[in-house]
Amino acid sequence: MATPGKEEVEARGCFSQGVRAVLGNWPVLQIAVENGFGGAYSQEKAEWMVGAVEQYFQSNADLEPEEVDDFLAEVMNNEFDTVIEDGSLSQVSQQLCLFFSQCQQGNGAAVQEAIARLVQKQQEARTVAAKAVAAEESSSEEEQEAEEETMECSTNGAQHSPPPPSGPDSEDGWTLVRKKKK
Repeated sequence: MATPGKEEVEARGCFSQGVRAVLGNWPVLQIAVENGFGGAYSQEKAEWMVGAVEQYFQSNADLEPEEVDDFLAEVMNNEFDTVIEDGSLSQVSQQLCLFFSQCQQGNGAAVQEAIARLVQKQQEARTVAAKAVAAEESSSEEEQEAEEETMECSTNGAQHSPPPPSGPDSEDGWTLVRKKKK
């Protein structure tokens, strides 16, 4: 077997970065990993998936996005017990096919630009998520403080006993509930 040339190695490296960026920004895969849909080794399965996608493209010539759709759907179903119905599968497949063809044609600069945009989107999403978590935590702290204040107010005043039960059958602690007449 001949050793791969410098251009082929660069194309593979470029495509590997592209696959990692696309799958790393795919919300379906990220949710599956974060929630452990793949079991205890979800993160390792996601990393394995990057290599499996690369190998799939290297082993098959002229892949169509529909074929990549099928492959990704099968991997997600088998490894993460996840069926994808949000339409993102075709977007991911098209992006991967585009990256592969650009890398094979030696247009790594375009792929690197697209990867940079994907990484920027990912960082923006993390920033928004972090702000949302921080806001949620601060609002729950405010709620706890408000509850404590309410409790303090109610304990500072005179002790109120519950009103005595009234109505029929109140001697035994039960209250009869009657239907309204029409």
